[in-house]
Amino acid sequence: MTLHTYLLFVFASVVLALVPGPDMVYMLARCIAQGRRAGILAALGLNAGAYVHLSAAVLGLSAILAASSVAFTAIKWAGAAYLIYLGIGALRSKGGPRVISGAGGRTGRTIFWQAFWGDVLNPKVAVFFLALLPQFVDPHTTHPTLQILLLGVTVNMICLPINIVLVAFSARVTQALRGNESLSRWLQRGMGALFVGLGVRLAVEKS
Repeated sequence: MTLHTYLLFVFASVVLALVPGPDMVYMLARCIAQGRRAGILAALGLNAGAYVHLSAAVLGLSAILAASSVAFTAIKWAGAAYLIYLGIGALRSKGGPRVISGAGGRTGRTIFWQAFWGDVLNPKVAVFFLALLPQFVDPHTTHPTLQILLLGVTVNMICLPINIVLVAFSARVTQALRGNESLSRWLQRGMGALFVGLGVRLAVEKS
């Protein structure tokens, strides 16, 4: 893999990181409803989940997933069910969303793990690693697996700071909205409806 090829991959990764998708929507929805810390925790959870897909790609599991329509469909439905579950939980919540401002806490851990599993159960992320990374790997080298690993770590390291910048901007813009209890409750319900919608869209979307 030449330096030119690697820089081209870096550019492609930046563009892809800025394209809205279910993960970005989840992260920004958490941020808008619950504040900057919630958004950052969601970003960290999504980034950690991406390393699971990278590990699967390196081990060849992503190839099995792409080749098996049954496996793809099963994971797609699991991801859709999880999003709908999160959405229904948010819709049923009686109180407004609590801003995550302190360090640690059960709520913070919940946001992190929800984001993590939401990313792990998203089959399109696995297909992304399978489809994109090999395009930049030189098959004539003796260690193509190391190239895949380098590219995967690169895209994850690019996506994390971009997501944090998006969270910071979103939190600043919506801070006043979260200070209003009535609007806060509607933000919570809007977040829940959004998650349900994403889950249904993922479930009915053709693979």
